[in-house]
Amino acid sequence: MKTFLTVSEAAELVAGRLIRGDGDALIEGLHTLAHANRCQASFLANMKYKSDLLKTKAGLVLLSGKVKLPQSTAFSVIIVADPYVAFTRLQQYFHPSPLSTGMRHQSAAIDDSTNIAEGVQIDAHVSIGANVSIGKGSIIGAGCVLEEDVSIGEGCLIHPRVTLAKGSQLGDRVIIQSGAVIGSDGFGFAWTGEEYLKIPQVGCVVLEDDVEIGANTCIDRGAIDNTVIKAGAKLDNLIQIAHNVEIGYKTVIAGQVGIAGSTVIGKGCQMGAQSGVAGHLKLTDGTIVGAKAGVIGDTKQAGMISGFPAVPHRQWLRASGIFDRLPEVWKKIRKLSEGEG
Repeated sequence: MKTFLTVSEAAELVAGRLIRGDGDALIEGLHTLAHANRCQASFLANMKYKSDLLKTKAGLVLLSGKVKLPQSTAFSVIIVADPYVAFTRLQQYFHPSPLSTGMRHQSAAIDDSTNIAEGVQIDAHVSIGANVSIGKGSIIGAGCVLEEDVSIGEGCLIHPRVTLAKGSQLGDRVIIQSGAVIGSDGFGFAWTGEEYLKIPQVGCVVLEDDVEIGANTCIDRGAIDNTVIKAGAKLDNLIQIAHNVEIGYKTVIAGQVGIAGSTVIGKGCQMGAQSGVAGHLKLTDGTIVGAKAGVIGDTKQAGMISGFPAVPHRQWLRASGIFDRLPEVWKKIRKLSEGEG
């Protein structure tokens, strides 16, 4: 692949329209408006940075049609439907995902019963247990542990120091960042009145196609049934997913979220950082959970919820506004009370 694009080629790649500038000018990468140079492209997606547009030294800027341009600009301009999506496509061009070398490091410990397809890359100090299968083109990073009966699809990227516990199942094109633990025991104990008896966790974890799991995220195996992350879901770093949870199709979850056991998150949901969901709940498709919200009940319709306990976002905003006025209200109540006394 070329390490550069012409401005015209960039416009074609992002399905945009070149309205200013030299279509033959070369672009060699991307940077922010504030730091880009003449050989780099940039973009404006957040109007907070509009002032940088007037000072940028970028050779090309991706803009939506809603942005009012100065009469003359030193940079080329491509109009796109969504500048952030267009930026992503260019970034993917200049920084493509790594491709497997097909090499196996001599320090890797691989059980004889494994089924490893052609073109699989296995890096240093990887441990692969019995009856593991790995699809073609996948990459297993240094220090990973794949326990027995693990199944990995095609084109997966497993970063260094990931643990895939017994029976974990990965679809195609799954990405798991460093330090994640997939398939650890669920937190299940029975209280006898004198002690906690550990409940054997005999399910597994299923990550469907195109799932991405962030660094140091932990996903517990099911107690009986499986814990399932549906296709296209994206999980950030430092997330805890308990046993028997189901995460819906193309749901996105930000860092430090915790989801308790046997909860079902619908498709297309979004969960803000440090939010949490209690166990045995159901969040309907399209639910948006605000940052630090605590969800203790089912949601029945799509929309945003916030606060603790989580309520519809507008209701939470009204309640928060009242909270700010409580000291003033309390003073008035005290005055009225003292007057009556």
